[in-house]
Amino acid sequence: MRRRHLVRVVLLAGAALAAPFAVGSTQTPASGYWSTGLRDDAARLIKAATADDFAWQRLATLTDDFDGRLSGSENLTRAIEWAVETMKADGLEQVRAEKVMVPRWVRGRESAEIILPLRSPVAMLGLGGTVATPVGGLDADVLPVASFDELRTRSAEARGRIVLFNVPYSSYSETVVYRTGGAGMAAQFGAVAVLVRAVGPIGLRTPHTGSVQYSAGQKPIPAASISVEDANRIVRLTARGRRVRMHLLLEGRTEGDVESANVVAEIRGRERPNEIVLIGAHLDSWDVGPGASDDGAGCIATWEAARLMIKLGLRPRRTIRVVLFTNEENGLRGAHAYADRYAASAADHVFALESDSGVFQPASLGFSGSSAARAMVTHLASLLAPLGFTDVLPGGGGADIGPIAEAGNVPTMAYLGGDTARFFAVHHTAADTVERIAPEDMQKAVAAIAVMSYSIAEMPERLPR
Repeated sequence: MRRRHLVRVVLLAGAALAAPFAVGSTQTPASGYWSTGLRDDAARLIKAATADDFAWQRLATLTDDFDGRLSGSENLTRAIEWAVETMKADGLEQVRAEKVMVPRWVRGRESAEIILPLRSPVAMLGLGGTVATPVGGLDADVLPVASFDELRTRSAEARGRIVLFNVPYSSYSETVVYRTGGAGMAAQFGAVAVLVRAVGPIGLRTPHTGSVQYSAGQKPIPAASISVEDANRIVRLTARGRRVRMHLLLEGRTEGDVESANVVAEIRGRERPNEIVLIGAHLDSWDVGPGASDDGAGCIATWEAARLMIKLGLRPRRTIRVVLFTNEENGLRGAHAYADRYAASAADHVFALESDSGVFQPASLGFSGSSAARAMVTHLASLLAPLGFTDVLPGGGGADIGPIAEAGNVPTMAYLGGDTARFFAVHHTAADTVERIAPEDMQKAVAAIAVMSYSIAEMPERLPR
């Protein structure tokens, strides 16, 4: 029964997409829409997106002019103002900055150095939200461990020492727990600080920052990331029986909340303006680099998708809303503020797409929703054949669209950069620059996002829940 029902849904979806109508018209002519309507519009969007390097150049402007855009920073404030002004110049509608209060963490000076058995600087970055060391820094011996379990086993050795989690990168979800939770566990056993091997594939002695989470009711300890090469060196020294002692200086501090904003812009739907197709990414980045892949590329790709619709005169049935979220990296305040602001219309969000996994090829699309919706989205994805997209993978969504999607039971999609090793090698580092991104990768991202969001906004029927 379920299989027959799914076949019927697919057939109905195909019939709905085949029903033609002229853009801007409320009438439904008799035949041929699939070939003369959506397919033609998709071809125009793909041609426009792949015609030049406009998107890459705009990404370069974002990263060159505003650099690292940590929540609460002047750079982020200026980037928000630029985005609002430029979106208006692009012809997008209802452009506004929607106020969000965000946390402000300031890095300050920081350094790490091996002082025994020799003096040698260590490549490091304080983790976002870390507390400071005592004034002038601290000196302590290092205890390397390879897992939480090993630390528990050797807990008596941790007191008064700097615990180093030297955990080889497997995947981000498996390894990031040492960055977020390592300080809390090490503090339980009396450690004075924690170091975490960079969460990513080996780079060029590049440490990775990212948020640390402290346990409630427990005194926080300083936390930093060090490069893979430095972590391995410390482990080799201790394995040879050498005593490794380090000097660590961190001045990180958390200040009061400050005002930021989500940037919102629209193409108002011609027939069903209250039904929303949401596409977006996060405008903030960590402070140590310009965040080209995380997530400048996602911001520009979703924004550019809408700009091309305006340029080509394509106004879909439903409203397409672009949101550049604030504070994804260290708080998700922008995501929750958006969900709170639009709670009453959450169910009118018919689709949400997030791009926050880079744009490296071979890229793909991930989708989360009902089987009936998946059948329709897969059908639409055939429009992307000229770009080399074939399948729609499971697992759509993202951190910023998550709250509104949960509130409205909204089908979600993610644009997934294909080469995760390239993405996570520069993720949260100073190396996340526009030079790592090929213009053609940006073009494909813009084209795919434009075609999928426009098609879903233009379909006669909503995606089924």
